[in-house]
Amino acid sequence: MQGNFSYYNPTKLYFGDESLNYLKEELMNFGPVVMLNYGSGSVKRNGIYDQVVAILREAGKTIVENPGVMSNPTLEKLHEGVKIARENDVDLILSLGGGSVCDYSKGVAASAGYDGDYWNQFWLQQQNPAQEQKILPIGCILTMAGTGSEMNGGSVITDAEHKLKVGRVFDNRLMPKFSILNPKFTMTVPDNQMKAGIYDIMNHIMEQYFSDTDDNTSDYLSEGLMRGLIVASRKAVENPQDYEARSNIMWTATWALNTLIGLGKHQDWMVHMIGHSVGAWTHAPHGYALAAVSMAYYRRAMQPGLQKFVRFAKNVWNIDGGGMTDEQIAQAGLDALKAWMMEIGLPLTISELGATKDMLPGITAGTICYPAGYLDLKPEDITEILAESM
Repeated sequence: MQGNFSYYNPTKLYFGDESLNYLKEELMNFGPVVMLNYGSGSVKRNGIYDQVVAILREAGKTIVENPGVMSNPTLEKLHEGVKIARENDVDLILSLGGGSVCDYSKGVAASAGYDGDYWNQFWLQQQNPAQEQKILPIGCILTMAGTGSEMNGGSVITDAEHKLKVGRVFDNRLMPKFSILNPKFTMTVPDNQMKAGIYDIMNHIMEQYFSDTDDNTSDYLSEGLMRGLIVASRKAVENPQDYEARSNIMWTATWALNTLIGLGKHQDWMVHMIGHSVGAWTHAPHGYALAAVSMAYYRRAMQPGLQKFVRFAKNVWNIDGGGMTDEQIAQAGLDALKAWMMEIGLPLTISELGATKDMLPGITAGTICYPAGYLDLKPEDITEILAESM
């Protein structure tokens, strides 16, 4: 492994079908006012909301509700949450939902104690809160597997007015203090959200895997996670109520993006940068936007990263490679990736998400470009990738 790094992850995890039983114990570590962030109401329809509220009341907490956190949370909604947190002197933010709600909760936690323009400071300028600034603690109760937000400092917010979707990774002060992961809760989401989450997980791993050429322990971990995800995804698509498959997907999602497998790696997040901009224009589920641009991107990255793509083909997709050139092996790996994406029902083009040719200049303009992995993309390259993804 190359480079130097430190590793610290302060998030405490409770995993399994009885994990919600530990919520009351965790609540004892925080003050009396709990801000409860959740989405459009599915957690009420499936009964999870009632379970959580009952535990909060049993623990003697004052509940300040903030419903309506959407997929791709908006800056307008962030302003609303910050106002609620400030006016109610919140002691703990409890996120109930998928990764979007957890992302959003981190945004509120970082911004409520900041007096200036937090959108500019934390997202556009990519700064962390000052050490002396108050940051609200967060707990997550996860209902969808995909983002890994339950064990990292990531927060993605969309400025809908300017069609700008920006992700940033805060320092470890914004990592959840605890997260509750009950795989049964993920069975309540629609199949399209499950599939979008599956590809989000896969792409998180690939964005860290496809960089560097050294013999790196992180790459071996990544290959194992990808192989396991492929097996579990097929079982879950066939039977969404398969607890074993859903539990493996949920656990893989956490380890895909809790910073462990990125250690010693330069990493490449350009598929996410392009996918964020596609999502800002189409409002597509995050994982779908990533899937729709991946094949065009990785075809371009294959030649400069040839040996890693050969390894990907052999170690993840079991391509034998006998009698084949390295280019043929690498292409066979990408073909296997595409076949799997089609098998589980993912979109392969941005036109399937509602993107049109006249949107391409705007999507390009909203994509953050930087040298990453095996490529150094310019705006004109982004436009070509988008055109190939139509």
